[in-house]
Amino acid sequence: MTLHSLPLFVRLAGRPVILLGEGEAADAKRRLLERAGAIIVGEDAAASLAIVAIDDEGEALAAVARLKARRLLVNAVDRPEHCDFTTPAIIDRAPVLIAIGTGGVSAGLAAALRQRLEALLPAGLGLLAERLQAARPALRRRYPDGGERRRALGAAMAAGAPLDPLAGDADVERWLSDDQAREAGSVRIVLTSVDPDDLTLRQARSLANADRVLHHPGVPAAILDRARADAVRQVWAPGLSSEPGLTVEVTMA
Repeated sequence: MTLHSLPLFVRLAGRPVILLGEGEAADAKRRLLERAGAIIVGEDAAASLAIVAIDDEGEALAAVARLKARRLLVNAVDRPEHCDFTTPAIIDRAPVLIAIGTGGVSAGLAAALRQRLEALLPAGLGLLAERLQAARPALRRRYPDGGERRRALGAAMAAGAPLDPLAGDADVERWLSDDQAREAGSVRIVLTSVDPDDLTLRQARSLANADRVLHHPGVPAAILDRARADAVRQVWAPGLSSEPGLTVEVTMA
């Protein structure tokens, strides 16, 4: 499945960004850039990014053309077909940032999703991230193998587990002292549907934690995309039966 955009987090503190336009849309972009610490400059300044928030269609498209001719990446407010990048709805639980984008198709939908997720995510989510960062040396000593470390953290942050991010009261040091090593192995998943939303929680977790994914050639990309981007993927038809459904075998090395 092709991504319409690659989500990136760009550090803009102290860096110039061109902003053109007046009115509510321009003011909203100005506030967003100021929160990111960007230096807002005019069209003639040197910059890598530009935002065009001009209401008049002709003026806006002319500005976009001039900026793109300078090889700048441009966001054209309310004109997604002319955007090189879009600005998402943001949930801030510093240092955790969650960005929700629709490729400029519907800012209202992104805002609605942000409001729903704001109510789910505890205020202490950022504190959990900071505790995990502080525990990195101890984590590496406890789990020197990267795959084992990733699986241990994945299990610890599952729903109801000791480091459940939605619980808001995780004690990283206590979990680390109590946690037990996990054995490597393989899990075979027989799909009864090609819809990724029909994966069970256990199946989705197995895919997310896999180091290698062996799959029937008929397994759709929407299912395989639930695995990590760096997990090895390999089509393996001979040993995988397609009855009663398509099969995926995930391996935790």
